[in-house]
Amino acid sequence: MRFLGMLAVLLLWCGVLNTAWADDQPQQIPLWPNGVPGFEDRKDMAEVKTDKGHGEYTITNVQNPTLTVFLPPKDKATGAAVVIAPGGGHRELWMVHEGLNEAQWLADHGVACFVLKYRLAREKDSPYKLPGAPTEDGQRAIRLVRSRAEEWGIDPARVGILGFSAGGELAALVCDAAGDENQGKGKDDADDPVERQTARPDFQGLVYSGPLGIRGQTITKEMNLPPTFIAVGDEDGNHFQTMLANHYLALKNAGVSAELHIYAKTPHGFGMRESNAGKPSNDFIQQFYDFLKTEGFLKQA
Repeated sequence: MRFLGMLAVLLLWCGVLNTAWADDQPQQIPLWPNGVPGFEDRKDMAEVKTDKGHGEYTITNVQNPTLTVFLPPKDKATGAAVVIAPGGGHRELWMVHEGLNEAQWLADHGVACFVLKYRLAREKDSPYKLPGAPTEDGQRAIRLVRSRAEEWGIDPARVGILGFSAGGELAALVCDAAGDENQGKGKDDADDPVERQTARPDFQGLVYSGPLGIRGQTITKEMNLPPTFIAVGDEDGNHFQTMLANHYLALKNAGVSAELHIYAKTPHGFGMRESNAGKPSNDFIQQFYDFLKTEGFLKQA
């Protein structure tokens, strides 16, 4: 009996610990509380989390896109906010080294971050299409952050997007769409207050981005693209380094403030990893932060 009593106390204590741990997790907010318009019947389908070892995991089967919220301490808050889109070829989302690690680092340095789980158009049997689904999710994410700016201590004029690989494509597509007179602008008469907000990012970060929204794009001043940070490895097997270098030049020729970093002996997918500690490519997050400071986005909220 004494053993059973001790076991009951132990189980109760473990339950308390688990509850505390769960309460300490970042909040996840659906982009559309009732599900994606036109796909509402899929919103309760469960995501699939796959362990990849070394603390990494991927997410698939995203049917109800969300933002995972990382808010900075109030005494450090700068008023800037970033939506972060992980990569994964539009088949999966690598959440840790292309999302959660960066979000925690930036939040610790005063930048509110929102890691986006977006719909995957190249996943097997996906009902979603490119470029529509990720563009819609990215736009909705920007609008949602702006709609809650006062609550989260954010300046709605300092909300940007940072994307990795396929997530970089999403970022570029959202910025491109903002220049279309039929997209990006807020709808003043919308019943949904989120849709009244503009979806135009105030800045963008393209980290070893794929070609969608970039390759073959004609950049003009009329597109009014935001200040742009670009980072890529010089051994990217997809030859993204050449494409992104050309994109940088096109941005500069169109009068867009831009910054380019190409890291020697660095392949695709470096992200922010503990295993890359000490390598120049792992400093990209500090360089992105410095870019925000140079562009005037890091002020007190």
